Amino acid sequence: MFKRLLRKVLLAPVVLVLLFEEWGWAPLAALFARLARLPLWAWLERKVVSLPPYGAMLVFGVPMLALLPVKLLALYLFGHGQTKLGLALLVGAKLLGTAVMARLFQLTQPALMKLAWFARWYPRWKAWKDGLIEQVHQSAPWKAARAFKTEVRARAKAWWAQLQS
Repeated sequence: MFKRLLRKVLLAPVVLVLLFEEWGWAPLAALFARLARLPLWAWLERKVVSLPPYGAMLVFGVPMLALLPVKLLALYLFGHGQTKLGLALLVGAKLLGTAVMARLFQLTQPALMKLAWFARWYPRWKAWKDGLIEQVHQSAPWKAARAFKTEVRARAKAWWAQLQS
């Protein structure tokens, strides 16, 4: 019983992060992909796509390390009473980091899949993550939130239509 409770408590933050990633991954990657319209950015993306597997892994990992000082700065701001600024910095870093990581993963995944260990573990990770997300989607709180969102959206559309007539 304690083990089950501990698992749920420890899994909760993981689920929250995965839900954020799930929500933001595709739209933020698509937004970042628009930068490829710029010649210099397109050239840079072509270079990333042409990297060998370990080069791709290095390029994929660099943004995670690059955002570490930003996150530490946010913690510093929290510690010095600048809660709103620290939170804004943390949220901004998370959004930018997710956008960069999502786009880089799109560009590097073919090269990464050439690494035997990555090709073996990535599908397992993806299946575990997708299963966890599906459990959340089937939960009562998620369904209630979706129903509420649908109702609010319908009311907003009706209100807007009424304003336009």
